[in-house]
Amino acid sequence: MSEPVEDMNAERQSGSRLAEAIRDVKNAVADRDDVVVDIREAQRTRLELLADDLKPVFADVDEDDERFDFAISAGAQPRLWIDSVAHVTMGRDRRTYRLLRDTRLGRVVLAESSDIKKVADQVTRYIAERVIERRRMLQGEVTLLDPRLYVSQDNDKEKKGSSVLRGLGIILLGGLVGVAVILMLSWPQVADMLGRSF
Repeated sequence: MSEPVEDMNAERQSGSRLAEAIRDVKNAVADRDDVVVDIREAQRTRLELLADDLKPVFADVDEDDERFDFAISAGAQPRLWIDSVAHVTMGRDRRTYRLLRDTRLGRVVLAESSDIKKVADQVTRYIAERVIERRRMLQGEVTLLDPRLYVSQDNDKEKKGSSVLRGLGIILLGGLVGVAVILMLSWPQVADMLGRSF
């Protein structure tokens, strides 16, 4: 008769361990959720600082121009919307501002910096380009400005040049490693040939 009592005690102990494990998991999930909320709030605060810097620029835009949004959206990733295709978001490090524009060919990074002033300047330039586009369209000129105008062309040339040099360096290094491996593998034959020739 003592066996059923022991089985019930064992079930209670395993049940309490499970309840304890569930409680621990719930606490861990709650802590993780708190961290996610804190990160989201920090990103939103940084975007609000950028929006405060840009308030004079936003105020200078014609009220008739309804293309601009100038609003911070909530959600998993807060964004400062400039217009329907461009927005500023925080990078993965949560300190880098990224000005992005959606195009037919995909998303283009117009500016990326941890310096709020640099990003504010690029946003201002983007708004100015869009205002000029609108004026030209209203005057009958239909030419749209290329979004690549916002990105520094010097950086692209430097990147292309350095990538070519890096590629050549890798090829040369691979050749040297290959020659060294061949010499190491065939060293006994090379030593015999050198010994015979002398």
